[in-house]
Amino acid sequence: MGHSNFSTNDQIDVIQALAGSTEDTPVLMLNINRYTEKAGFPNGDLYKSYMQAIEYSVGNVGGSILWRRPISVSVVGDLTGFNEVLGVWYPSHQSFVDLPKADGAKIMFSHRKTCVELAHILAMPDSQPPSFI
Repeated sequence: MGHSNFSTNDQIDVIQALAGSTEDTPVLMLNINRYTEKAGFPNGDLYKSYMQAIEYSVGNVGGSILWRRPISVSVVGDLTGFNEVLGVWYPSHQSFVDLPKADGAKIMFSHRKTCVELAHILAMPDSQPPSFI
């Protein structure tokens, strides 16, 4: 089984169905990224350009990067070698679906192709403020 940094058709269908429904709520995307050596995480120019491009493109669909944190160690499961977790908020699933058409997205996806070796992205409903346990 190969790995991909892009959504499968089934995954796209699910997000698009939510985007076109009455259940289209704000969403928090949890991005778990392993960067290429070329990206130079965390201080490389390519990595920094990628982060700027994400902020710009996501902002153009009404979203924002809430936080970015480096990963120090995988404690449960095997996420060894992953570098960073990003919390990216979107006002709706539709805004996430619209991201590829946003101003600056072409540059962002170009940087993503060069910088991200492997990614996991999980969608979480965000219709209520986060609670801390």
